[in-house]
Amino acid sequence: MQRDHRKVLVLGGGLMGLAVAHGLARSGWSVELLSRNRREAAGFVAAGMLAPHAEGLQGDLLLLAQRSLDLVPEWVRSIEQDSGLPCGWRTCGIVVPLRDATASDTLPTARYGRYLDREALEQQVPGIGRPFRCGVLFPQDGQLDNRRQLMVALEQACIHLGVQMREGVEVERLCCTTGRDGTRRLQGVELRTASGHRQRLPCRQAVLCCGAWSGNVLPVLPVFPMKGQMLSLQAPRDALQRVLYGPGTYLVPRRDGLVVVGATSEAVGFEAGLTPAGQQQLEAGLAGLLPEAAGWPLMERWWGFRPCTPDQAPLLGPGPMHGLTLATGHHRNGVLLAAITAAVTGQVVAAWHEDGSGESGDPALAAFRWNRFAPTV
Repeated sequence: MQRDHRKVLVLGGGLMGLAVAHGLARSGWSVELLSRNRREAAGFVAAGMLAPHAEGLQGDLLLLAQRSLDLVPEWVRSIEQDSGLPCGWRTCGIVVPLRDATASDTLPTARYGRYLDREALEQQVPGIGRPFRCGVLFPQDGQLDNRRQLMVALEQACIHLGVQMREGVEVERLCCTTGRDGTRRLQGVELRTASGHRQRLPCRQAVLCCGAWSGNVLPVLPVFPMKGQMLSLQAPRDALQRVLYGPGTYLVPRRDGLVVVGATSEAVGFEAGLTPAGQQQLEAGLAGLLPEAAGWPLMERWWGFRPCTPDQAPLLGPGPMHGLTLATGHHRNGVLLAAITAAVTGQVVAAWHEDGSGESGDPALAAFRWNRFAPTV
């Protein structure tokens, strides 16, 4: 099959759009990526934790996340090979501090970790707040430096592989035709350029990766924004070796001593900007978790929108029209799920092309169908 006959549009230039575009281009697809403003992407807001166990994920989402975690080493290697840039991957382990031993019973993934008494907890996290009497260490969990390294490396990897990237274009609508059997088939997208001009771009295949804005493009999708605020500090080098995932607040140490502190979770629509209340919440949580960190120099404050669904799990697989694939709604697990999303999306796109079914044969995708919230639709 000639490359020119294997064309696909990727709608959205954030972490998921870049990861999907990179995977498709590596598989020989001709990819065009449309992005309104890449700096708005949730990938720049996240702390980059690879934490399926520390976050206590359950059920199908945990299984999907564990698969993704297993894919990370090879996924990172491919990005670094194609871009020549590091992704900031660290298998540093994550510590979940607890106020008493019985609290571990409420952590669904505790069996995957190692119990820490107070003495062991202090060894792992010197200076940990006094209220925390014990904890659980998940050595298999880790992090990617998404904001400073992964996003940049993915963009360069896509460029290296020939992905056509268009910035400053907003996808407003998907265009389709309806057959006699009621099947809707994707025919193109309507978009608006930064200068205000409207265009129609024909396509037979597209992947929707518009993050928190996915519902604006396709209103039937139950995706809505969840605002998050964050800040970063400059710690003494090696002051914090493990990611510290506390109640309501987490600290993610980078190799150079930068520590990312997150994050609020605010259902305020697309209300932009930092708020005093949100920043005070972060600072209070920081002081309670690791008191000495409250004195580390402040480096930056920022905010953004996560794409959320009613069950906080992504929308993956075939969409509501022939030729459309979904890769959105990852909420706070975008970095963690990027590797598996790129992999399964490639399978679905190939299935649309090969037999018109859009069915990849991966049974795990059944739990993440777009219409799982309304089975009768």
